Amino acid sequence: MASKLTPQIITCLILPTFLLLFFYSTLPPLYTTPTSKIPNFTPPQCNLFKGQWILDPIRKSMYDSTCPFHRNSWNCIRNQRANMDRINSWKWVPEDCDLDRVDPVGFLSLMRGKNVGFVGDSLNENFLTAFMCVLRVGDGGAKKWKRKGAWKGAYFPKFNVTLGYHRAVLLAKYEWQAKPPELSVQDGVKGIYRVDVDIPAVDWANIADFYDVLVFNTGHWWGFDKFPKETPLVFFKGGRPILPPLEMWDGLKVVLENMVAHIDKAFPKKTLKFWRLQSPRHFHGGEWNQNGSCVFDEPLQESQLDSWFDPANNGANKEARKLNHLIEEKLKGTSIKTLDLTHLSEFRADAHPAIWLGKKDAVAVWGQDCMHWCLPGVPDTWVDILAQSIRYNLEMG
Repeated sequence: MASKLTPQIITCLILPTFLLLFFYSTLPPLYTTPTSKIPNFTPPQCNLFKGQWILDPIRKSMYDSTCPFHRNSWNCIRNQRANMDRINSWKWVPEDCDLDRVDPVGFLSLMRGKNVGFVGDSLNENFLTAFMCVLRVGDGGAKKWKRKGAWKGAYFPKFNVTLGYHRAVLLAKYEWQAKPPELSVQDGVKGIYRVDVDIPAVDWANIADFYDVLVFNTGHWWGFDKFPKETPLVFFKGGRPILPPLEMWDGLKVVLENMVAHIDKAFPKKTLKFWRLQSPRHFHGGEWNQNGSCVFDEPLQESQLDSWFDPANNGANKEARKLNHLIEEKLKGTSIKTLDLTHLSEFRADAHPAIWLGKKDAVAVWGQDCMHWCLPGVPDTWVDILAQSIRYNLEMG
């Protein structure tokens, strides 16, 4: 027979129970179930630009020679450039953080209704072309796009996202002129290229309200191979020639000061602005017009980089680091973020179109291309870094 509990025993059992419940209710919880999960959390930004290339045999490119946005001379698969599989098996691994491969659908979803623009020379076009081909994986209906001032671009209709390229090799406005009467020029000068240091090139002068993200660059045209002494750059400000006349390097300094100030002032603060530092050239044994070559099978070793790129060595490839130092000085204190892709690209002497240019006699006429990059190739890693940087800044901003 079950025993009966007396009222005194029940009271002795209930009272301690209530006391224990009250005591535990006053303690902080050991674990709290979150009310909602934070989607796509990005860890604090780290240095994506310092690291090493690791060979990853299972790594494959995200697109091939059929991408409709290709430029012929960079389409190294179609042009049968040697070792393309190996070129695209190298993975950039930052020292202290992870670099994820861009997820085309995820990135386009993040950017829904937004536009990304590239302004600068053909190395930014090289960059953009890789970006368009990668993102097309996420929207097979992507189509070519162009508007006044834009050389090329792509529209991704599923996400209402546009990528565009505005060619402006000096960033500032420049134009050919016969010898102007107000200038005294040296004998042998056929004419000048007038550079208005305070006026942006017309191709990008009116894009401030269109793009949500912009990537700028200049530097690859600032050389005597592009503007020899018989057709020099002559610098103007406020419509008048700068006197005494500036040499090319000093002219570049003034252009950078004015263009950086213009970008910082004329573009909305909400616009995410990047400046891509120099893409290193790998001409070996001479410049592009002096039989320079880059038919390499492997990336350079870190111990080789200074001999190629340290300005103290006065080699054919010295200008990238020198220009970077100048650009970084001019960007200090501005809203423009540095996209330092130089160091990771310095290793990749193996990844240029070289002699595989897709056009008969191209090498005989133009020399090897040791400046631009094969696609797919190194610019796809640039895309990964830019996409991760955009995501970080949008989520944290």
